[in-house]
Amino acid sequence: METTNNPIPTRIVVHQQSRLLEVEFDTGALFKLPFELMRVCSPSAEVRGHGPGQETLQVGKREVTISALEPVGMYAVKPIFSDGHDSGLFSWEYLLWLGENQDGLWNDYLERLKAAGGSRDPNAPENIPLQQKKGGACASH
Repeated sequence: METTNNPIPTRIVVHQQSRLLEVEFDTGALFKLPFELMRVCSPSAEVRGHGPGQETLQVGKREVTISALEPVGMYAVKPIFSDGHDSGLFSWEYLLWLGENQDGLWNDYLERLKAAGGSRDPNAPENIPLQQKKGGACASH
């Protein structure tokens, strides 16, 4: 049997009411990832772009939920978010990285949002000019 150093989830639970994705790894690590953090840090080209400087700051995602969570092979899940975003593949490695870095990522996101004059609230008028701007997605790992 082949062994790997990459942790693998042993349990993934979608908590709709608290808007958290609970992920437990075979190492014993347990993380509760807010849906909003997952959405604004989605590893998709829509959020990250196709290269440095092409990131898109995500605004108005406070109330986002996960409508479905689809398995992708034996290496990832694809959340379907309530705002229609469905192109991010969250590998086990990426989920672990999000869990380990969620506090710093969240604080960085809030700082960038504030600097851009954006809001976490959906339909906030200050978000309109930011909807098409580039720059400000979560840092790459």
